[in-house]
Amino acid sequence: MDGNERVLGYMKKHGLLARFIGGISHKKIIFAGKLLGLFVYIVDRRHRRIVFRNLSFAYPDFSRGKIRLLGRDIFKNFGITALEIFQMAFMEKAALVKWVEIKGEKYLVDALNSSRGIILYSAHIGNWELGVSFVSYYFGLSVLLIARRIQLNFLNNLIHRVRTRSGNIMIDKKGALRKMARSLRKGGAVALMIDQSTKISQGVDVLFYDKIATATPVVSILARRFKCIVLPVFCVRKSDGGFILVVKPPLAMNKEDGVEAHPHLYAQETTRVVEGVVREYPEQWFWFHKRWKRHYPHLYKEDIEKRKLRKNKERLKKSV
Repeated sequence: MDGNERVLGYMKKHGLLARFIGGISHKKIIFAGKLLGLFVYIVDRRHRRIVFRNLSFAYPDFSRGKIRLLGRDIFKNFGITALEIFQMAFMEKAALVKWVEIKGEKYLVDALNSSRGIILYSAHIGNWELGVSFVSYYFGLSVLLIARRIQLNFLNNLIHRVRTRSGNIMIDKKGALRKMARSLRKGGAVALMIDQSTKISQGVDVLFYDKIATATPVVSILARRFKCIVLPVFCVRKSDGGFILVVKPPLAMNKEDGVEAHPHLYAQETTRVVEGVVREYPEQWFWFHKRWKRHYPHLYKEDIEKRKLRKNKERLKKSV
């Protein structure tokens, strides 16, 4: 039984509860989400530390007080987004679509009419799960989603339900390149997040907030190979609680720009677009990532040391 079947089984068994969750007003979700975020802010010292250090690193001119205020807003946005994603598993299509308006719809319509493969790249900002679900519902488009499996089974099944109930297909990040290539070759659409750190062996160096970070070159590789249309797409929260799906102009990749020989140039351009959106909505980005850990490990020294200790313990157990 896959994740969708498990969640569907739960919904059938607890139909009234599922309808109740799906019907809760968005205002109540926002209110409860802010409380949840503040609670996590108070009790989760580890992630509070990561967020504060990331913010201080990215915004060295910000005062300590400003960092704390922004940090609290980031936790609030996290709480709201978490409850929204949970509710999305039980919502009707029409109610979900009403949450979102589109800015730059023409770029996506033109891409769909081109019969070429489409790469939609985004970041963990606003409600990123809502963005790709909305695209699928609104345009009747089945998107191939690339994501890591979540260790907690119930949460993984719930997220799987949210991501695939609109007709999207989700595959694990490991070994995804071949399936992505197959989809793009047939003129399909692929969606992926590019704002997280990657292994040095799998990534290229880029500047993010004028600091060296690693980024995936997969967009460059696939776009060059299959002559895809590359669209930056972000689902950001409005001040009234609704959403705007921001579709930015397609990124150009010309033979003259040297990208084929130097994929880091294109990775830098995609990262630049992400940074622009994050700078516009800093309170909505997922600052919980250890974004600069490959080149500035001192920012996360406690977490890195704990991970080393855990790995050493695992090696000892295997050797016994």
